[in-house]
Amino acid sequence: MTMAAAIESQPAGAQAWSKASRIASVDILHDLVHAEAIWRGLEDRQQFSTPYQRFDFLGSWQRRVGAREGLIPFIVIAYDAERRPLLLLPLTLTHRHGVRTACFMGGKHATYNMALWDRDFAADATAVDLDALVSGIRQRSEADVLALDQQPLRWRDLPNPMALLPNQASVNDCPLMTIVPDEPPTARISNSFRRRLKGKERKLQALPGYRYGVAQTDHEIERLLEAFFRIKPLRMAEQKLPNVFAEPGVEDFIRDACLTPLASGGHAIDIHALECDDEVIALFAGVADGHRFSMMFNTYTMSDNSRYSPGLILMRDIVDHYAERGYRALDLGIGSDDYKRLFCKSDEPIFDCFIPLSLRGKVAATAMSGINRAKHLVKHNPALFQLAQKLRSALHRTS
Repeated sequence: MTMAAAIESQPAGAQAWSKASRIASVDILHDLVHAEAIWRGLEDRQQFSTPYQRFDFLGSWQRRVGAREGLIPFIVIAYDAERRPLLLLPLTLTHRHGVRTACFMGGKHATYNMALWDRDFAADATAVDLDALVSGIRQRSEADVLALDQQPLRWRDLPNPMALLPNQASVNDCPLMTIVPDEPPTARISNSFRRRLKGKERKLQALPGYRYGVAQTDHEIERLLEAFFRIKPLRMAEQKLPNVFAEPGVEDFIRDACLTPLASGGHAIDIHALECDDEVIALFAGVADGHRFSMMFNTYTMSDNSRYSPGLILMRDIVDHYAERGYRALDLGIGSDDYKRLFCKSDEPIFDCFIPLSLRGKVAATAMSGINRAKHLVKHNPALFQLAQKLRSALHRTS
């Protein structure tokens, strides 16, 4: 039976929930190719989604990383009575410890997870619609639990309808900078901070060929990535952190996404860098959508030039770059690193949903929820967090 044939027949029980909701049917696809046309239609800027859910971003991740980890695409599409797509959930399915869990594609490389929504539907969606969505997934699949983590409470000017489902605060916060149009640069970054950075930058400006730029050509992108993959492992070893970029497929995914041009301009991942003729001094990369820049990864030189805070100088340039182009927000990724607070004065509210779809899933959802609540408590209690850090350091020394 073909995939198309497998999803055509709608269970009789589906009629009961479709009458009360605008969602009339739900399909689940296990092939990116079959989902591509609808997916790309829903990622249009006039719709409602984050750049982390673009087809070019997640398609590359699934091919390079997800497939190697044995993750099966689990792409949920909800339609109205006229078969117009209302939303697409880009999930993967994994089977571990006897539990089939559906979670967002992208793993740790996506700061935010969201469905891709028809904007009008997202603006009017109700709890009845979300119940219909969950019922449709339950009837159409053998998944035991939906583990939908790191979802923004709002995106742009709309609330995220998934927050209508039972939810809890995510483990970590995401530092956020809000950019107000037409405000002077000193409203984003204070005069005193700018002066300090300018003083440090004078040392770098004496270097031959010193410059800031956004990579445009394949040659520029490949050259900067070569520097990144050479420097980043050294920086992570220095911090006694595992090199996540050495995990199978991750480097290939990053290269693919950085080299994939978007029809709207830019790339699936954009790279910003400070350079001189002799080296790449600092590099920050992230995703942009005309409204927000969201940082994914960064590094800076191992040379003596690192003394002059090149990462902070580059961050200032990035903030000004996007503010001058009408962007309204900028975030520096999940986590509470001190440098992020120099730029971001607020936090993006993020939530998780653990939705059981079976009896087995009910036990799993309770366990997942409890684990994440405990992690959230540790992260937001300074004494517990310090203790956890000491334990991690001790374990690292003995391993």
